[in-house]
Amino acid sequence: MDLTHVRYAVTGHVAIITLDREEARNAYSNDMLDGLDRAFDAAEADEAVRAVIITGAGRAFSAGGDLKAMRDKSGMFEGGPADLRRRYQRGIHRVPRRIMAFEKPLIAAVNGAAIGAGLDLACMCDIRVVASGAKLGSTFVKVGLVPGDGGAYFLARVIGFPRALEMVLTGRVITAQEGLQLGLVHRVVEAEAVMAAAMEYAEAIAQNPPVAVRLTKMAAYRSFDADADTALELASTYQGIVQNTEDHREAVAAMLEKRTPTFTGR
Repeated sequence: MDLTHVRYAVTGHVAIITLDREEARNAYSNDMLDGLDRAFDAAEADEAVRAVIITGAGRAFSAGGDLKAMRDKSGMFEGGPADLRRRYQRGIHRVPRRIMAFEKPLIAAVNGAAIGAGLDLACMCDIRVVASGAKLGSTFVKVGLVPGDGGAYFLARVIGFPRALEMVLTGRVITAQEGLQLGLVHRVVEAEAVMAAAMEYAEAIAQNPPVAVRLTKMAAYRSFDADADTALELASTYQGIVQNTEDHREAVAAMLEKRTPTFTGR
């Protein structure tokens, strides 16, 4: 697949999406937005892919917005208020909307700094593995901006409203270890071990029945802001689906027969 500022590869049941704009610390570009769209489409369409890892090329995960483009008011930062509003809605907002609709588990392998929209991208993922030396920050106010890609929403869902509010109002940058203490980070490892640790998560997930995994993720997210009755309705509906899959029958049989199951996604 021919992409610009994004690389896409598949290893076994795991797709790896790499932000590939190293000279700009993997800051967003319009080409990167297009590439991410196409990469997520490819991962979703490939039945062999059961989990996805997103990471950054070089020493940074993502610096978020391109400061030079901000200064020059070029690319996604070009235009007046109405133009910029449309650019956000049709541009960078494609990322959170695409990820919110993405059913397969998504793991952020945060190999280096995740700043601004870069941190927001990590927060959109389901699991975050972070390099021990990485810096994390919702720094929009430091450059006179708000979290324009929905970062305040995603950060609050990950670490809770009071802590998220403190981070977005101060714009302070935290260490990976503080991120672990806040619940922002699931696991901190040395930089050279980030991809291996993310792959451990991905492969552990990929060993499970794919339909059950996807519906479990959907149930978790859709129940988060729902009332109990709605959550129970979702649970009964999804359970009715998975209990009629071949993989469910295979899982039960393998457990009773004390053998390793083989799942087909059906």
